[in-house]
Amino acid sequence: MSEDDNTMEDYPTEIHDYLTAFEKSLGSVDEMLKTMMSVSRTELLQKLDPLEQAKLDLVSVYTLNSLFWVYLATQGINPKEHPVKQELERIRTYMNKVKEITDKKKASKLDKGAASRFVKNALWEPNAENEHTSKASAKGKKRQ
Repeated sequence: MSEDDNTMEDYPTEIHDYLTAFEKSLGSVDEMLKTMMSVSRTELLQKLDPLEQAKLDLVSVYTLNSLFWVYLATQGINPKEHPVKQELERIRTYMNKVKEITDKKKASKLDKGAASRFVKNALWEPNAENEHTSKASAKGKKRQ
């Protein structure tokens, strides 16, 4: 028997595709972590502004807690009943706050001077209107 035959006997064949996909995903995570760990944290943080630093920290801690969630599940522990669930929810709230800050930065700014000029020019001014109509009627009278 080959090694593949032995591993196929260790678990039901119905989950083989799931396990293969899981193994590929773990490989991807491993590659990403190696890339992140290749640069020192202080060196990386020096290149980023405070908002980007917060995003990096949040993604890092979320990833770590998610991996712990998976670890608990593989050990037969229900992660929904573990404090890691509250920690993930707490991190998500901070991620939403950072997203709101980012969205506010992207939002268009109001130029108060330009807005007041638009409003001023769009409003009807009775004095200017009377002068305009009186000039028009005066022109009409001169033609007759």
